[in-house]
Amino acid sequence: MSTLKERLSADMKTAMRAGEKPRLAVIRMLQAAIKQREIDERVELDDAACLSIVEKQVKQRRDAAAQYREGGRVELAEQEDFEAGVLAEYLPQPLSDDELTALIDEGIAETGAAGMPDMGKVMSWLKPRVAGRADMGALSGRVRSRLN
Repeated sequence: MSTLKERLSADMKTAMRAGEKPRLAVIRMLQAAIKQREIDERVELDDAACLSIVEKQVKQRRDAAAQYREGGRVELAEQEDFEAGVLAEYLPQPLSDDELTALIDEGIAETGAAGMPDMGKVMSWLKPRVAGRADMGALSGRVRSRLN
């Protein structure tokens, strides 16, 4: 069993004992998403695969919160923000701007990228190194600006 799944299980027990029903619901939802993917793919997920699920769930919550705010549904946006906050606790520490810049420079050097046609190579090189620690959309924009 992966350490992230063990941590989720321990946190679920802690939330149950403390009577934190909203937090418990978020943890159970995340565990259900992980279990569903394991059943669908007939494999036991490692930490990297579990982290990708957490990232996806956080992104969904943030997108939903933004849409609720646009629609004037502040109470629902706050609920989505709460859920995103609980889920974000399971993501690794985000990379700083300096660390990202250094990784982008290293990726460009390693892949020998000379321009925009090589952006895919750089992103493929970067993706496993920044998994769960940087927004891939923002990273893509930074790589694009460096290659132009």
